[in-house]
Amino acid sequence: MSEFTLADLEKIVDSRSKASPDESWTAKLVASGQPKAAKKLGEEAIEAVMAAITDDRENLTYEAADLLYHLLVVLKVAGIPLQSVMAELERRTAQSGLKEKASRQSS
Repeated sequence: MSEFTLADLEKIVDSRSKASPDESWTAKLVASGQPKAAKKLGEEAIEAVMAAITDDRENLTYEAADLLYHLLVVLKVAGIPLQSVMAELERRTAQSGLKEKASRQSS
């Protein structure tokens, strides 16, 4: 089992975002701004959903990797560190998902 983590991927995204857009897809996405990065995230989300619906496990794995990568690019452009997302997930797991969802609906 690999020891590769989302934190590792976040570091790679950060490093590659500083390269020339001519040399790095990550840098090109970041330079293009949030609309382009978010559009790519949406495309990957749709592709992951379609793979899940068709029970295409191999493609779902591939698309899930694309989805996580593009999410980290969108977070990078927004200036939101992965740790902020992880802290929010940790906060939410302190209660049941049904209670957490109900609390958001009443706000």
